[in-house]
Amino acid sequence: MIMKISIVVPVYNELDNVRILHDELSSILAVMFPDDDASSWEIVFVDDGSTDGTVERLAELCKSDERTKLVKFRRNYGQTAALQAGFDHASGEIIVTLDGDLQNDPADIPRMVAKLDEGFDLIHGWRKNRQDKWLTRRLPSKVANWIISSVTGVPINDLGCTLKAIRREIAEELELYGEMHRFIPILGYERGARIAELVTNHRPRRFGESKYGLSRTVRVVLDLLTVKFMSDYLASPMKLFGRLGLGCWAVAGLSLSATVLMKLVSAVDMTGNPMLLLAVLSAMAGLQLVSLGILGELNTRIYFDRHRRRPYTTDRLVGFDQSDAGQQRTVAKVA
Repeated sequence: MIMKISIVVPVYNELDNVRILHDELSSILAVMFPDDDASSWEIVFVDDGSTDGTVERLAELCKSDERTKLVKFRRNYGQTAALQAGFDHASGEIIVTLDGDLQNDPADIPRMVAKLDEGFDLIHGWRKNRQDKWLTRRLPSKVANWIISSVTGVPINDLGCTLKAIRREIAEELELYGEMHRFIPILGYERGARIAELVTNHRPRRFGESKYGLSRTVRVVLDLLTVKFMSDYLASPMKLFGRLGLGCWAVAGLSLSATVLMKLVSAVDMTGNPMLLLAVLSAMAGLQLVSLGILGELNTRIYFDRHRRRPYTTDRLVGFDQSDAGQQRTVAKVA
């Protein structure tokens, strides 16, 4: 039986927090589902290689509550991998994600789920009054959010907030790696999801220490480049590499023309002319870029054909038989 809501919680060395969080989540969900139907909700903890006894504490919670599940990693893979594992093992029609450090408030979950009922597919939390250090956490986050929103064109104020509510069909289409968990709203938006941002309560950390710092900035920027490329050029990489290659060939043509003109008008030695070197270098760079575009096109065709994917998603099908509709949904997914 498909469950109504799955709560996905990635944790890493949160021994003192997981029991408190479990009790808070259970209380909130009991209010949301007063009939106490065992199939109404579940809590999926994903342990990202904890070494402080968190796994043992979570195992105790699983024994005492059949609706609590645990996915244990063999080593630390990062929050993105933990969220992807949570999506893979969740059973709910709606998937809610939040951090395991108690800073996200479970009391916000009913409002986020209710917001989905207004016709949205993904609700993203906004820690407007964030309870973190200004210099090492809030300032870099503000700068990163501004850069990402400007590059992608998606107006999001707080991409770093883990608290989200996502419809299952959207979560199933996401393929997360690197630091991609930060870009879930953008990835969903690119897939046609209707997204909204909701101001949520953010609480100070009570136990443990933050696992994040300024060192992640470079990885986030590199993943932003990946997201931008995937969203604009995944289906046709030649549009990027071909344009760059043609630009290089244009520079090569102009440089070569200038070299010949200088030789004819001023008798400048061609062999020592830097314009000739620029023409040769630009021509070779253009050839390499166009070659990359061709290889990218071939890989794209193999990718779509091998995985039977299509460069689109469908919201609904009207007038088709159930068997036809099921087949269409199977082939309509794309990373």
